[in-house]
Amino acid sequence: MAEQEPQAITPFEYLAPPSGPPVRKKRDVPDGLWMRCPQCEQMLYRKTVTENREVCPECNAHFRVSARARVAMLTDPDSFEELFADIAPTDPLEFQWLGQKYGERLRKEQAKTKSTEGVITGVGYVKGRRTALGVMDGDFLMGSMASVVGEKLTLLIEHATEQRMPLVIVCMSGGARMHEGALSLMQMGKTSAALARFDDAGGLYIAVLTDPTTGGVTASFAMLGDVIVAEPGALIGFAGQRVIANTIKTELPSGFQRAEFLMQHGFIDRIVPRHELRSEIARIIDLCGK
Repeated sequence: MAEQEPQAITPFEYLAPPSGPPVRKKRDVPDGLWMRCPQCEQMLYRKTVTENREVCPECNAHFRVSARARVAMLTDPDSFEELFADIAPTDPLEFQWLGQKYGERLRKEQAKTKSTEGVITGVGYVKGRRTALGVMDGDFLMGSMASVVGEKLTLLIEHATEQRMPLVIVCMSGGARMHEGALSLMQMGKTSAALARFDDAGGLYIAVLTDPTTGGVTASFAMLGDVIVAEPGALIGFAGQRVIANTIKTELPSGFQRAEFLMQHGFIDRIVPRHELRSEIARIIDLCGK
């Protein structure tokens, strides 16, 4: 009796149709398990990126994170106490665009982010150092600065002044919010004046610039820090690159408005990777005796 040849073992199954070549049966892969890095274009396992604080393990690209995730990264566990969360925005101009009312858009953003506005403010501990912390939320209308954003930050600055605490504001913003017109632009002077009083009282203000920090936020409280640090590759500027290039009629240098370019030209003090940021803030507080 002839010996039978052993069958090959394969990690997948072939389905042979009546005609044509064999077709490999595809396995169902749940959505969201993988992502592509926009910088190096490598396919990344989503869980690995999350465990790496939303930083690409291949090229170190720093992805944007929500305000609440940022608070968890910077403060000691269960130490953050949110302040001024009950201050909610209104629609003073009854603004509409593309058939949508501003009030309706606000409700959608609030449902999406579980926050009343585009900044979270409160007090927490950063490696044991009691700190007033404000974190702008890029998920809420691109972190744009509106009346409530300016009000919450001003109240936080005043609270830090009264309690003699160091102040940290993490900036992520597309600029002033057009839906509130001049009321939004007024927040530039309001927050700057509060920081001037904080400085007169001897307070320490650490500004953390993330991607992106632009417009009226850059032109006000983002650039008023005693120490200004930025995450790698963060876009930082006032006007957009196309506006600047068209205005001055010249080609902009490579890396213009990125954190590394600004560091070379003395615009910021330090570039700090995300996984080192919490320790660096604590170190700055200690060095300044606050």
